[in-house]
Amino acid sequence: MIPADRSPSHGDESYFFDEDGTLVGTLFTFSAGLDLAPYSVLRHTLTLLKPTLEFYLTVANFAAKSNMDSSSLYETGDEKSTTQYLVISAHEHPALLQASFTIDPYVKLFSPYRREFLNRLRLPSGAQPGQQVDSQGAEDKEPFPSLQQFARGQTAQLSYCGGQSYDIAADAYRKSIASGFTNKVWQAEAHHKLGQSLFGLGQYEQAKAELLQSLAIRPNTPEILNNLGTTQLKLGDKEGALASFEKAVTLRPNYAIARFNLAELLEPTNPKRALSEYETYLVLVEGIPEEADRVALAQQRVKKLKPPK
Repeated sequence: MIPADRSPSHGDESYFFDEDGTLVGTLFTFSAGLDLAPYSVLRHTLTLLKPTLEFYLTVANFAAKSNMDSSSLYETGDEKSTTQYLVISAHEHPALLQASFTIDPYVKLFSPYRREFLNRLRLPSGAQPGQQVDSQGAEDKEPFPSLQQFARGQTAQLSYCGGQSYDIAADAYRKSIASGFTNKVWQAEAHHKLGQSLFGLGQYEQAKAELLQSLAIRPNTPEILNNLGTTQLKLGDKEGALASFEKAVTLRPNYAIARFNLAELLEPTNPKRALSEYETYLVLVEGIPEEADRVALAQQRVKKLKPPK
């Protein structure tokens, strides 16, 4: 952290690294508010964005006001990163309270409802107390260490910064589970992601165990069932895989990848049904560039399976 009296921005600057040394986010805090009047480009950018969140802040020590004032959170970014602006009095004399830039897995950790960041407004680095903030609404109650490790796992698993590392991802997801998520959706997804990471490491039995644990917490989740089916195939359990894929598409009929997996599994024993599943898959993914390779393969299989006219 660089305190405001030593930073070029004249705000408290914080730079966040994970335990692997990766810079995952930056946060600029202006506890007295940064007047946006001189910043025409930023003001114009904000006019083009719709607030992601609107709430009230107690502004007793801000700009000589003593009542509640509205604030807005704005978000923009690209496919891997998000920039957030926390602005007060957006429609009159806008002032910037916080600005952050993060890679996407860490966005949830930079919420203005997190005490870890609210306290930076309450107790800035200077001697005088700054913005007094009372959040209105549901503060995120999940343990911060769990969210940190989950984001670290996603960063490694999905190659957000550098190469893909299933070893780091598995370590991170295990730590996120150990820290204790309170919400069942988070608990289930942590086991799900750990299962995917173990699959990437070739540890199929362990991966299956984690996926089953995820389903025990959150039954009937199509994505988990699809990944369980893929894992069961690696273990030679075609019957189990068939049941998993069938259940996934029953629960979500437009689940394209599960239909493709089902088609591949059925092709040797039930080519007519496989053809139907391939054709359904092609309809569902029409116009999706990311599916180009699978589309080409499905088109080849359809051509081979279709009876001659």
